[in-house]
Amino acid sequence: MNKIVYFDNAATSHPKPERVYAAVEHFHRNIGASPGRSGHRLAIEAGRVVLETRDRLAALLNVADPARVILTPSCTEALNIAIKGLVRPGDHVVTSSVEHNSVMRPLRKMQADGTIDLTVVPCAPDGRLEPSDVRDQLRPETRLVVVTHASNVVGTIQPVGDIGCLVKAHGARLLVDVAQSAGAMPINMADMGIDLLAFSGHKNLLGPQGTGGLVIGENVELATLIEGGTGSRSQDELQPEFLPDRHEAGTPNAPGIAGLAEGIAHVQKLGIPSIQQTLQELTALVLEELARTPGATVYGPGDPTRQTAVVSFTLQDTDITAVSTALDRQFGILTRVGLQCSPGAHRTIGTFENWGGTVRVSLGVFNTMEEIKFFGESLRTIQASGNGGRNG
Repeated sequence: MNKIVYFDNAATSHPKPERVYAAVEHFHRNIGASPGRSGHRLAIEAGRVVLETRDRLAALLNVADPARVILTPSCTEALNIAIKGLVRPGDHVVTSSVEHNSVMRPLRKMQADGTIDLTVVPCAPDGRLEPSDVRDQLRPETRLVVVTHASNVVGTIQPVGDIGCLVKAHGARLLVDVAQSAGAMPINMADMGIDLLAFSGHKNLLGPQGTGGLVIGENVELATLIEGGTGSRSQDELQPEFLPDRHEAGTPNAPGIAGLAEGIAHVQKLGIPSIQQTLQELTALVLEELARTPGATVYGPGDPTRQTAVVSFTLQDTDITAVSTALDRQFGILTRVGLQCSPGAHRTIGTFENWGGTVRVSLGVFNTMEEIKFFGESLRTIQASGNGGRNG
């Protein structure tokens, strides 16, 4: 079997830094207690781990008050807390045509229930959302605009700062999904006009699966999605009003949070500018290798300065699933094939009906130039041999 080449970092990063594995094991073996639920030394130590992680996230995301960083099991739950906690019956919500299902499914459910009126703004074929198109859809009853910072299908980086200015001037709120960008590029909520920011802990932040969160901006209040034990105000049968406890019911994934703290520490050690430059160089080489591959079509900007390290492609007359399978079984190269939980994005770029999706290559800080060159050679071998099969 060939050495594994992991190109599915947009789903979850792999491998993790060694310090992440060590932190998770250390918590399980040497701490093990539930943070905030008891007064003994191990519970206090568990609470310290959670607080330290919250502080590191606040520093990385340029958040002044760490208490406004809510820790959740996933970016999906964070998005649900934000959307369902802010929007009220009769409100109008605006989003884009390239959103992940973690945005579209709660919005479509609320639309189907008659709770909200929803406008989906079409993006360009390369996945870009024009701020003027968002502005044209704003109404007096528009309460929320939801956009992804970077597409999980084609990597397109959206002009969030420009959109934020328009949304703020209108008096609505902006929720941004940074699952693909947190840890890979600079983010400043205040400068970008972001009111609510949902992030994943297990992608570019290099933490374990089962980690994520929501940053609630100043002067933003949300209704609770889940109520329950917090370890605070146990004498009250109503959920605490203060943050973060208001939105953190139930025992947290403390071992995962311990690992997330070390993933963030690794990101901070490397530095966001260095990570961004490395990922751009790797992305440029992927685009170069695909340009050298006969019949390959790349979707999205095709420019490493305008996208994250996510590249989607198809091969002319060749089944996408067979291509991904051949890369895996013959060469040990792991990619993501299909609709990547974002059917709207594939309708936007034109791959939904004709292809049923794309083959997606998504890179991380542990990938190398040698791996990408091997990918290009392998793909051309598949193309030349016809082992990918024919589309349809």
